[in-house]
Amino acid sequence: MGCAPSIHVSHSGVIYCRDSEESNSPHQTTTISQGTTTLHGLFVKTDAADSIPSVLAHQSRQPPPSAGPRRKERRESGGASARSRTPHCCSVEAETQTSSSSAKQASTAEVQVGPMRLTQYPIQVLLIFAKEDNQSNGFWWACDRAGYRCNVAWTLESALESANASLKFQNTFSITACYNELVQIEHGEVRSQFKLRACNAVFTALDHCQEAVEITSEDHVIQYVNPAFERMMGYCKGELIGKELTELPKSDKNSADLLDNINTLIKKGKEWQGVYYARRKSGDSIQQHVKITPVVGQGGKIRHFVSLKRLHCTNENNKQVLYFFHVIFIGLSELIFFGLQIFPRSSPSLQTRRYSSMARIHSMTIEAPITKVINIINAAQENSPITVAEALDRVLEILRTTELYSPQLGTKDEDPHTSDLVGGLMNDGLRRLSGNEYVFSKNINLSHTHLPVPNTISDVPPCIAQLLDNEESWDFNIFELEAVTNKRPLVYLGLKVFARFGVSEFLNCSEATLRAWLQVIEANYHSSNSYHNSTHAADVLHATAFFLGKERVKGSLDHLDEVAALIAATIHDVDHPGRTNSFLCNAGSELAVLYNDTAVLESHHTALAFQLTTKDSKYNIFKNIDRNRYRTLRQAIIDMVLATEMTKHFEHVNKFVNSINKPMASEETSSDTECTANIKNFPDNQTLIKRMMIKCADVANPCRPLELCIEWAGRISEEYFAQTDEEKRQGLPVVMPVFDRNTCSIPKSQISFIDYFITDMFDAWDAFAHLPVLMQHLANNYKHWKTLDDMKCKSLRLPSENNN
Repeated sequence: MGCAPSIHVSHSGVIYCRDSEESNSPHQTTTISQGTTTLHGLFVKTDAADSIPSVLAHQSRQPPPSAGPRRKERRESGGASARSRTPHCCSVEAETQTSSSSAKQASTAEVQVGPMRLTQYPIQVLLIFAKEDNQSNGFWWACDRAGYRCNVAWTLESALESANASLKFQNTFSITACYNELVQIEHGEVRSQFKLRACNAVFTALDHCQEAVEITSEDHVIQYVNPAFERMMGYCKGELIGKELTELPKSDKNSADLLDNINTLIKKGKEWQGVYYARRKSGDSIQQHVKITPVVGQGGKIRHFVSLKRLHCTNENNKQVLYFFHVIFIGLSELIFFGLQIFPRSSPSLQTRRYSSMARIHSMTIEAPITKVINIINAAQENSPITVAEALDRVLEILRTTELYSPQLGTKDEDPHTSDLVGGLMNDGLRRLSGNEYVFSKNINLSHTHLPVPNTISDVPPCIAQLLDNEESWDFNIFELEAVTNKRPLVYLGLKVFARFGVSEFLNCSEATLRAWLQVIEANYHSSNSYHNSTHAADVLHATAFFLGKERVKGSLDHLDEVAALIAATIHDVDHPGRTNSFLCNAGSELAVLYNDTAVLESHHTALAFQLTTKDSKYNIFKNIDRNRYRTLRQAIIDMVLATEMTKHFEHVNKFVNSINKPMASEETSSDTECTANIKNFPDNQTLIKRMMIKCADVANPCRPLELCIEWAGRISEEYFAQTDEEKRQGLPVVMPVFDRNTCSIPKSQISFIDYFITDMFDAWDAFAHLPVLMQHLANNYKHWKTLDDMKCKSLRLPSENNN
């Protein structure tokens, strides 16, 4: 109750108070003259928690609650003597005791508003009388009988000053009439106003509800929509309220009889629930799950319709949600786990710790990418439908692991070739150290004077020069170059490719220094390896140079990037022992110990290459470039070589797709120049392109012409066979059991490799670099392997072809 209540005098002289802003009674403006001198009245307080206005309290006293001796005491203490002394205001508890000695005790009441249960506190009454008489006593007794708490004020001026009211008086002092009047007030307007106040809580709940809510009249005039409805439909509240539903645009995707069926059902007072197409303000049609409930009012008539709406979860109509996840997962690829623990929802205490932890991290000046992603997800959950919020919870669950890009394979029985191949390439081994520590030859060969290399590129023998004329073609036959160069193709191809890309000019080194460097690097490839030898390095260099010649790649990279890529391709497998990382870790090799079983070979290739390069100024190709350029170049080379490690394969591919392919696909109208300009503005994107380029170059064998593809398949199989033989000899765990030379199906292994590693990666690379020739070779080669596998052939070719 406020300081300026409105007071109403009923036919029996009872005066009661309501908040002026809540009152809507037509009787609240009764007018009489202020000159009236004999007024009696009743001031009804509807909330015991509110205090009596101070002006009234200072003029009040406690009269006796009942008849008999107490009534006599009241008469003796009334009149002028009561007005002259300083009154006191007892506490609520004392008033109750005073006025309820023989009547029921005042207590709280339970009031039901639909399904909502409210607690109504006792009525508090202030009697306003100029004198004590039968009427004042009658009201006291009525209050006592009704269980109300009451007080009395004897000065009219103070009552009028506080209540700011106009009064009308009608003589009556029937106790029964007074009692009935009080009860009618409580169960009539007082309780109605009490119930109306509860509606504020209901509408607050609706305003914060995640589901879209729409309330219409029985004539389908919109009376209320909540903020979730506004967000879903694109309208603001003012554009909807007061309009008939028929005035809003309809989607033409609904069946013709759907609206008729809905109207027929809800007019009968039945609920309708189903899928419905609605048209947003923008004109888009969205599919909703709708529930329409008729609300029956007085007289059993339908007074309102309440509609609950949420997006129907289908691929077609959840594009916004899917895009949201796409945006999130672009960021996931750069997660740095910052010691952050994501606590489960089930524990309130842990949830509190989670939020306080998040708040601390969020306030940090240096914010880890993981916290940025978590903050985005948490913010999105607050305003998302329940289905999206639950999906985001699943996202947070996934973020508990750092193995974001590691696929989950099926059982070995489902596809042993895929399981063995992937396990051998992507795992660091079983970490079982045995007494048979494996030490491979690491005799660094720095000699190069005995190798038959030309003084300049123009001094190349004619047979080699003729082959190199075709080195810009994808169909270039690296095995022919291997044959004519006595298994040393890297120097010759390197001289030609490096000259084409101006590597000597960029490094400010002589061609003789570059030639000497190529010779040293090639000398440290193992010619005894069937696959990982200098021919493979030359093949990867050739593929890298081919990719660098593609327009979009060329436009996206700087000259330094090109030089780094060519050097990285040249050194990427130097001193490879012909064994996988898993083998080295299981064998407890000195390299595995040195590099803590992590990217063992790739770390060794880069470290050794820089050791060889800087050991002697005669082949130090970096000796004439400034420190900053060298550091930038070195970092780029290391990053590319480490990207060839297969344990990070899916991470690199997914980053490329999310950061390069998808943004480019969303800008279909942009030219290649605009696309590459955008990439150049983001160095991280250039890094992703270089990683993807060397990865594709490293495993491009399935995209080579069929004859070259078959040759490479035979070589890698032989190397894996040799590893399996050695594992069995030394009692080491067999990393890839299917690569047993007596039982292995080479076509199956190639099919698994293409399916699992090659197809998706080259699809993504082709979408960027445009490589139709490679994709056609890939399709032809896959068909070749499938044909052999269908015929139960385990070799590289059909027996009839081998005979030919």
